[in-house]
Amino acid sequence: MILYVDTSSLVKPYLDEQHADEVIEWIETAEAVATSRVSYPEAASALARRHAAGHITRAHLRLSLDDLDGHWDEFLVVDLAERLAAELAVRHALRGFDAVHLAAAVLLRDAVGSDGLAFSSFDEELNRAAVSEGLIVLEPGDD
Repeated sequence: MILYVDTSSLVKPYLDEQHADEVIEWIETAEAVATSRVSYPEAASALARRHAAGHITRAHLRLSLDDLDGHWDEFLVVDLAERLAAELAVRHALRGFDAVHLAAAVLLRDAVGSDGLAFSSFDEELNRAAVSEGLIVLEPGDD
């Protein structure tokens, strides 16, 4: 199965946040991990904001950014589908980048089949929209 991760899932292991171990397990057991092209700058931003707020050290920031950069080529990176993202943003009243992630996951699901993709996000609104669009959404505690 392919695992689609939005940025909230992608950064969990770098920040050692709650549920990071589950995300790592999902990543390790997936045949492939996919994400939207916007995840790279979003993840860098999330890490930089955590550093600016004093939650991680400069060294942690640098190591995390280097690790993200080193692993980026291993992801299936889905390009922007702006019209589908706009349609989904309106249909589900989503924030822009959440709609971009949902559009990427929907496109990937349509390419591999509904049983071939699992979706991971820690945003409740995005998860509700993903379920509404017929995606399999992983939740912490899922087997």
